[in-house]
Amino acid sequence: MTRKAISNKNVADAKFNPAPFEGAFKAALGRPELKGSWLIFGNSGVGKTTFALQLAKYLTNFVDKVAFDSLEQGLSLSLQKAWNRVGMEAVGAKVILLDKEGIPELRARLAKRKSPNVVIIDSVMCLIGLRMSDYQKLVNDYPNKLFVFLAHEDDKGKPSPAIAEKIRKLSDIKMHVEGYRVFTTTRFEDREKGEGGEDFVIWEEGAAEYLANIE
Repeated sequence: MTRKAISNKNVADAKFNPAPFEGAFKAALGRPELKGSWLIFGNSGVGKTTFALQLAKYLTNFVDKVAFDSLEQGLSLSLQKAWNRVGMEAVGAKVILLDKEGIPELRARLAKRKSPNVVIIDSVMCLIGLRMSDYQKLVNDYPNKLFVFLAHEDDKGKPSPAIAEKIRKLSDIKMHVEGYRVFTTTRFEDREKGEGGEDFVIWEEGAAEYLANIE
């Protein structure tokens, strides 16, 4: 069945519900809709997981529940340290940890009542055999949920594995992490309002030390 076209007036008059981000998150990401997909990528040891946990904590200001699917580390001492470092205890039950849940288990969880509004998946590398059709079906089947994917970086500076680069192209927000700093490209940017496009510093001391070492 052919879908009905949307008129010029209806496009102009359409109403949306962007999250009222403030501070550093607004400056970096804008005021985004919390649905679709975003991508965080970078090399190991540059702050990706810490930033993803900071983001998870911040998003609890706007949604009922955020799930962090730790495919790489699972429930481990290293993840616990990062979890505690961002002060996650302050948000209580609004953030949950998923211990290495693949797509089938995740879909079963999302089919339940009061399922997470946001899912952060760390990382694409561990989704063995993930195809674009799997990614698109996940996003399309849950149109009112936000999926944030983490990915590594190849020697050319692109997200890795290859499917992560495809996800980057389709994501509304792309976040490249380097030296404890996040460089953002966001479709919700409005520079006149100070919304989007600014760098986000994950860890001030680490970012300063990184810059000093490369200068």
